[in-house]
Amino acid sequence: MPSPRETLLARVTSALAPLPVRAPLPNWDNELVIMRQARGPVDAWTFFAERLKAVNGTPLASAAALIATLTQGGWKHGYCDPELWAELRPAFEAAGGFNVETTFDRSRIDEYQFGITAATAGVAETGTLVLSDRDTSRRLAALSPWVHVAVLRRAQIHIDVPAAIAALPQDPNVVWCTGPSKTADVEGILIEGVHGPGIQIALLLD
Repeated sequence: MPSPRETLLARVTSALAPLPVRAPLPNWDNELVIMRQARGPVDAWTFFAERLKAVNGTPLASAAALIATLTQGGWKHGYCDPELWAELRPAFEAAGGFNVETTFDRSRIDEYQFGITAATAGVAETGTLVLSDRDTSRRLAALSPWVHVAVLRRAQIHIDVPAAIAALPQDPNVVWCTGPSKTADVEGILIEGVHGPGIQIALLLD
């Protein structure tokens, strides 16, 4: 007669059998080890964009590219950090059809399809965006809309994690975003956009 432990594990195995392909484990040799050894001259944005794509993020290098992406997705209503709006407003107004607010209304949180906020840093090694309360105008605007656009300057991109950590501000709330929000839980099936943005965009503005 099987033990309770064996019975439980058998039920778990049976439940997992019909599931789709599970998320693969990271390949250490082909990921961070190689990245740490890449010490030659490298363009930080190009490096960051490559790594961001690898984690299903979307790097964009112009306001025009952002407008095209939002239009293609049908995301026309959103929030923009008022300090960034001066730079982005001409592109949105030229495109037409967008409803962009510079004040985030918590009572209408489900109405915002995208949120545009400032990033604190980018980590090229991992394709990670760093957000902090110091620089993010509204934390909910970065976490609740389906599409989050983090505006990044070239000088804010650090090659690796140690360099980014050394440059972080003294802030009690710092969020590291590596692509869209994800969970695989015990099933091992990767699902994006469960507890945060399903589309994570990094917009380079110089």
